[in-house]
Amino acid sequence: MKNFLTVILIAFTISLSAQNYIEHKVKAGETIESIAKKYLVTPFDILALNPDAKSNFQPNTILIIPNSKVKNEEIEEESRELIGYKTHKVKRKETLYGISKKYSVTEEEIKKANRQLYSENLKKGDRIRIPKFKTFVSKQSYKNTLRKYKVQPKEGKWRVAYKFGITVAELEALNPNMKPILQPGDELNVPNIEDKEEKAIETQYNYYEVLPKEGFYRLKVKTGLTQEELESLNPELKEGGLKEGMVLKIPDSIHTAANLADIETTKLGSNLKNFRTKKLALMLPYRLNRIDTDSVEEAKSMIKNNKLLSIVLDFHIGVKMALDSAKQLGISTDLKVLDTRYQPSTTSKLLADNDFSDYDAVIGPMEEKSFDRVATALRRDRVPVIAALNKPKEVYANVFQTIPDDKLLEKAMIDFVKKDSLKTKVVVIADQAHRSESEMIKKEFPSASLIYSQKNKKSGKDDHYIYPVQLENVFPIGKTIVFLETDSDAFASSVISMLNGLMVEKTEIVLVTLNKGKAFEGKDIDNNNLSNLKFHYPSVHKTFDEINSNGFVEAYRKEYGVSPSKYVARGFDITLDVLLRLATEDNLYEASSDVIETEYIENKFRYNKSLYGGYTNEAVYIVKFDDLRIVEAN
Repeated sequence: MKNFLTVILIAFTISLSAQNYIEHKVKAGETIESIAKKYLVTPFDILALNPDAKSNFQPNTILIIPNSKVKNEEIEEESRELIGYKTHKVKRKETLYGISKKYSVTEEEIKKANRQLYSENLKKGDRIRIPKFKTFVSKQSYKNTLRKYKVQPKEGKWRVAYKFGITVAELEALNPNMKPILQPGDELNVPNIEDKEEKAIETQYNYYEVLPKEGFYRLKVKTGLTQEELESLNPELKEGGLKEGMVLKIPDSIHTAANLADIETTKLGSNLKNFRTKKLALMLPYRLNRIDTDSVEEAKSMIKNNKLLSIVLDFHIGVKMALDSAKQLGISTDLKVLDTRYQPSTTSKLLADNDFSDYDAVIGPMEEKSFDRVATALRRDRVPVIAALNKPKEVYANVFQTIPDDKLLEKAMIDFVKKDSLKTKVVVIADQAHRSESEMIKKEFPSASLIYSQKNKKSGKDDHYIYPVQLENVFPIGKTIVFLETDSDAFASSVISMLNGLMVEKTEIVLVTLNKGKAFEGKDIDNNNLSNLKFHYPSVHKTFDEINSNGFVEAYRKEYGVSPSKYVARGFDITLDVLLRLATEDNLYEASSDVIETEYIENKFRYNKSLYGGYTNEAVYIVKFDDLRIVEAN
């Protein structure tokens, strides 16, 4: 038997030699994925020939590497060399864009040659330097070459990665300047595999990137697909198993949003293991250039009267308190505070003047364009950027959106009402601008009654009122849930007063809304009426319990003599959550599975990775008025 195995081994070796297979000696720090990338093969190809590597992979191990399926053709590469500068005098109405087009250079290249342009605008008469380049075209031949690929309609980076059998991270590494959202016609570097080796892209399927530490069980929870179903759609899973970054084919009908069912709160403090110093950057619009620090009274007046500055300083205090709390748990932090001045140009200069590549996370900025620039600039290094006080326009792969989407708030409220086994009836009262929301509620509760505000007979515009007769015989004995959907405080006040008057013995009315805006905070809104109606609404945060105080609240009151604002609490909650997550794993991505839900003073966090972007917080509160207090609803 032993001789037979020897013969088989020799035959196998000869066969490999005949096919020009390569031997690779593993070096310290290498992984199956990095070796596969080096030889432009897939990890599954290596594991198929080296099955022992799954359990015994270490330095000096000899691996058999299959011959790459790429072609070895010469390709032309264009490169440029800076050879000097030309001086340009800025004319009236000239823009940086126009000048860049005139000299065939980029705006960024002009800025690099004139650093003041990162913070200042062009002015007539300015003399600026225009870089001059010499272009070289050379033919390059690689052992494992790449080729150019034009993105097809409806192809995102997930589909392109799937087509060529690589991960999204590998595709991004091959294309450092790839746009966050691909457009048809964009050119990308891809492995130069033969056409027959390309995987077909089918429009009836979506393509999902496997997250760190995600197994078949988590995929079953997220997609509803069993291991067998996933393997049927993705045959390579049977040989190589699940790998982080793999792109899987799943039916288009499946959405990977996390289930909103209650999950147990995770106590991260009991699972700390990564105690290296955390590097954080805090980018907020302090606008210190506007404050006269020599005048104490003027500075106090500005802090008191400037709402934006007040929010920023409150948030900053919360951040500092979180650092102190983390330090007591053994987590040290290197914090860099940067003033964006609420200006995209200042933010660009901060990006140019600082190296963020080794930061664990960046919190901020607040201003939309500034946030977008930071997220885009740090995406290549996979530095997490935390949207703490704003909803970003684009949730890139490295963005953590801490404020849940409005649609999620609406779903949470509807799900909450559906769970109420004691409800006997649902009524929807809305103004004309909220017809679509009302019809959506009607679909969820088919037996619900719809009542709309009256229109002006002449103009056809919404008069924002209903007749009392419209509410007659609407509320039977027992419990009725009333959805009130409006942005008009006058309409809200009128309806709330009428509902309160209809609360008689054995008739219970509970008021709810999908989105509590300013309409429920108007000067004519009586909080006593809201308490009587047990007003419920979905919320990003809850108010901390004054009765059952805690160390954070007590420490703040002792220091400042007042209770902390919601912005202080938010600064504390977000920062402490980031630090604790970083202390439980190697990075924020690995610590942000959708099975982890954390809660602190006023905020809770459960992140879900979207199919085509970054992480969005899906933890939502349902709160209610109870004896003039706002508390979390059970």
